[in-house]
Amino acid sequence: MKDFISIKFKVWRQISNDSNGSYEEFSLEKVSVKISLLEALDQLNEELISKDIRPITFDHDCREGICGSCGFLVNGQPHGPKKGTTTCQLYMRNFKDNALIILEPWRAKSFPIIQDLSVDRNALDKLIISGGYFSTETGNAPDANLIPISPKKAFSSFETATCIGCGACVAGCKNASSSLFVAAKLAHLGQLPQGINDKKERSKKMRKQMTIEGFGQCSNNLECEAVCPKEISADWISWMNKS
Repeated sequence: MKDFISIKFKVWRQISNDSNGSYEEFSLEKVSVKISLLEALDQLNEELISKDIRPITFDHDCREGICGSCGFLVNGQPHGPKKGTTTCQLYMRNFKDNALIILEPWRAKSFPIIQDLSVDRNALDKLIISGGYFSTETGNAPDANLIPISPKKAFSSFETATCIGCGACVAGCKNASSSLFVAAKLAHLGQLPQGINDKKERSKKMRKQMTIEGFGQCSNNLECEAVCPKEISADWISWMNKS
C-alpha cells in the first residue's frame, strides 16, 4: 500500500438552506493514508484558503467517534463505506489512489442545510426534550450497586445508550424516519427501574414529536441499522412499538 495517494473530491456546495446548491470538484495530492477523511478535508481547506476560495463547511468536534457531530454522505452512504464507523474515523487507507469521493450533506426535510455539508440537527434534540423528565424520585445519588439489575438488562440498556445522535439513521432511510434514534433513546432507560414507570407516556410524546418535526414513518427497510455507526439493532423499533 502506498503511503500517499491522490484524491478527487466532488463536494456539495450551498451557501444556505434558502439558496441553490451545486457540486464542485477539487483535487488533492499527497494525501497520507494514515489520516482521516476529515483531516483530508482540513488539508483541502488549507489549500482553498491559500487561494482565497471559501473553505468547505462541515461539522466536527471530538473526532473520536463519540460526540456525533460529524456526518455526511460519502459516495452516497452515511458516514461512508466502512460499517460501524463514523466519518471522523474513516481513514484514507479505505480509498484507492485517484479515487473520486462524492460528499453530500444529510438529505432530510428535518435537517435543513446550514452550509455545504453542515446541517441543522436540532430536531433530534426536540425529540428528546419532548419525552420530558423521569418522575422517579431518586433523592441523593445512591450507590450504583444498590439497585439490582440483571446483567442481561444492563448490557441491553448499554447497547442503546451507545447512540451518539449523529442522524445517520435518518439520512439512510428513504422516508427520513427517526424511529431508530427514538427507539434507542426510549430503550436506554426504559428497561431500567428508573425509567419503567414513564416508558409508555414518553413513547407517545416522542413519537408524536416525530411527526411535528417532519420525520417520516418506518417502513422496515432496515437501512437505519445498516448505516448506524454504533450498529444499534432495528429490533429496538419493534420494542418501541410494543411499549
